[in-house]
Amino acid sequence: MTNYGLMCENTLNKISKSEGKPSLFLHACCAPCASYTLEYLVPFFDITLFFYNPNIAPESEYTFRANELERLIKEHPSFGDVKLIIPEYDSTTFFEIAKGKESLKEGGERCFDCYRLRLEETAKEASGKYDFFCTTLSISPHKNAEKLNLIGGELAKKHGVEYLFSDFKKKGGYQRSIALSREYGLYRQDYCGCIFSKKEAMERRNG
Repeated sequence: MTNYGLMCENTLNKISKSEGKPSLFLHACCAPCASYTLEYLVPFFDITLFFYNPNIAPESEYTFRANELERLIKEHPSFGDVKLIIPEYDSTTFFEIAKGKESLKEGGERCFDCYRLRLEETAKEASGKYDFFCTTLSISPHKNAEKLNLIGGELAKKHGVEYLFSDFKKKGGYQRSIALSREYGLYRQDYCGCIFSKKEAMERRNG
């Protein structure tokens, strides 16, 4: 299996030896996942975060997660130059790609289609404006980093913008995100975002 964490390190080493910082359009799913990812990448890139998550429901949850991300950027001393784009809430596209897959368990094809939905929009927005695009999603142990990177590489070719191959959970990244979440009092949701993952989380809680 490909070591995407090592691939990321190699890219960052090359960047560190060049002049200036390339631009990175970074899809962010939430503040906890962005915390360590930003800490890791800020020294190497001029970063714009893209909070594109039409899977999140309800709208109040979307707004709360977006606000937490905005607060993290304002409060962390190293994130002052990070920019944030928060699209207007619209879950239509997510429910379109979820049709026929509503009963699938989390971590299956519905989730892979959701990865693609969010990465496709990120790549489209990054094309012609940024040097790289990427997502914070790989920091989660519940997300399939192999699938994320395969989709990212495919979309990089399609949209003509370089994908930052990565696996941010490596080398204690996930554990560091937990520590940063505690330090900044970040809201850590117990479901990925969609109504299907919320239902599964409720079933787990209720035994």
